[in-house]
Amino acid sequence: MTADVSESRPPTRVLLDTNTLVAVSDPSRTNHSAANAVVNQWPAQGTTLHTTTQVIREYLVVATRPDEVSGLGLSMDEALSNVVTFRARIEVLEESRSTLDRLVELITTTSCPGKQIHDANIVATMLTHGIGSLVTDNVRDFARFGDQIEVIPLR
Repeated sequence: MTADVSESRPPTRVLLDTNTLVAVSDPSRTNHSAANAVVNQWPAQGTTLHTTTQVIREYLVVATRPDEVSGLGLSMDEALSNVVTFRARIEVLEESRSTLDRLVELITTTSCPGKQIHDANIVATMLTHGIGSLVTDNVRDFARFGDQIEVIPLR
């Protein structure tokens, strides 16, 4: 199931994918306004924002990668400052043994080889913590989990 960020009523609890954090950090991204609305307006409407330790690691990779290779070109200090800001507003979920069990179940029942296991791990973390909605710019990557989570396109 999918619903557009601008057209949907915000869910009570939502997980933000890496590209949402990247977009809110970079005003030049086409989806910056949508990401900004999610991070800055949805909590005022009763939405609790969540992300994962994996997403934070992925954000740091993209944030400190040079802009000529689709990164943000930030210094490590700038990227870590952004993470501090995120952590003040977004609950960071930790992985557990239950998350690993759910991940194994997902990759056993859903086709997601190679790098797609990273996406499955995000979904496993969501499901373990009872979160049913994900905001992402990579709708296609998460479509295989559409029967288990609501995928909200960042646009």
